[in-house]
Amino acid sequence: MCNNYVLVGRIKEIKEDKTNKCAIVTLTVPQSFKNANGEHDTNFIDVRMFGSIAESTKEYCKIGDIVGVRGRLQKLENDKELNVIAERVSFLSSKALRKEDEE
Repeated sequence: MCNNYVLVGRIKEIKEDKTNKCAIVTLTVPQSFKNANGEHDTNFIDVRMFGSIAESTKEYCKIGDIVGVRGRLQKLENDKELNVIAERVSFLSSKALRKEDEE
């Protein structure tokens, strides 16, 4: 069996979960197909990050940056729902870098 997921999206929010000692990054991930109105719907997906992945993401990423996340689904001890747990994060695009290129 395989429990491996890949998400690419923009960072909407970065917050800390002190109970589970992790960072929670909310990604906006557009769907690849259009709805009945001819528009792409957007999903808001919370990704939990632990350890050095969480630290580097909080240090180098801001709201609006595009990241790629490879992770897995897992139920944490004190949670009743499944969580996306990041195993690897790739920094794909940064608003700060785009502004420097424009200047």
